[in-house]
Amino acid sequence: EAGFAIGPLFFLGDLGGSAGTGKTFVKDVDFPLTKVSKGLYLNVYPAEWIGFRVAANHGILEGDDAQTPAKGGAEVFRKDRNLKFRSTMMEAYAALEVYPTVFLEQYDGLQGKLRPYAMMGLGVFHFNPKGEYTANGVSQWVELQPLRLEGQGMKEYPTRKMYSRTQLHMPMAVGAKYFLKENMYIGLEILHRKTFTDYVDDVSTNYIDNNLFQNYLTPEQTTMANQLYYRSNQLSTNTRPAPYVDEQRGDPKENDAFFSSLVRCGWVLNSRNDPGSRAARQMRCPSFY
Repeated sequence: EAGFAIGPLFFLGDLGGSAGTGKTFVKDVDFPLTKVSKGLYLNVYPAEWIGFRVAANHGILEGDDAQTPAKGGAEVFRKDRNLKFRSTMMEAYAALEVYPTVFLEQYDGLQGKLRPYAMMGLGVFHFNPKGEYTANGVSQWVELQPLRLEGQGMKEYPTRKMYSRTQLHMPMAVGAKYFLKENMYIGLEILHRKTFTDYVDDVSTNYIDNNLFQNYLTPEQTTMANQLYYRSNQLSTNTRPAPYVDEQRGDPKENDAFFSSLVRCGWVLNSRNDPGSRAARQMRCPSFY
């Protein structure tokens, strides 16, 4: 099979979220920041009940503390923190699909059949978090990783290594296909990605001594870093003092994640009724009973 998929893409990380303590699932989805994921895939089926998929997707991830409601709970910390990011996301993965209901079907053709499935695999994705930097009244999105906002790569913070912007992840999905005809289907799929990094949004641990920026960055980068590592002072309602060294900035106990809700449209490239398949069946030796 070959096909394409499109649908909304949601980020689950340190930034934004709903009221209360931040979580890493749908509770903290910020719907105003929803972006579109688009992708292509190819499936091979050694048997009807099992398949192998390779796929590639592209989208944009975004998080913004300004989306957090202020209800007087644990979410006030995120609201006052006022950090934001956006990043393009490109991924490729290989996965195993299982169709458990195949064994319950009446084998009279696929037309009009609903076929649910589950999927799990391993992939790689690339991200590049950017923050909104403002100078002389002009805003621009600048790359955050080179600014070392949490001390990555600084000798004063030996446990904080420079993170790679290309990482492994585990895609997991449930979905269903509906065959419009034997060689064409549409489907719905919820595709979740478990990552192994907490830096998709460039926020993970604690505030550092911002005087160190000038030791590792250019003067221009130092100016950017001082504005972007701490943004509470940009709020008109801000009453917080400047952060002290090692004050919490993010939550390192939970890695970032993202998921999409996809509409899939696919074509079976070698259905039983295509000319090649019919010819192969006609040339088989007769069976005797």
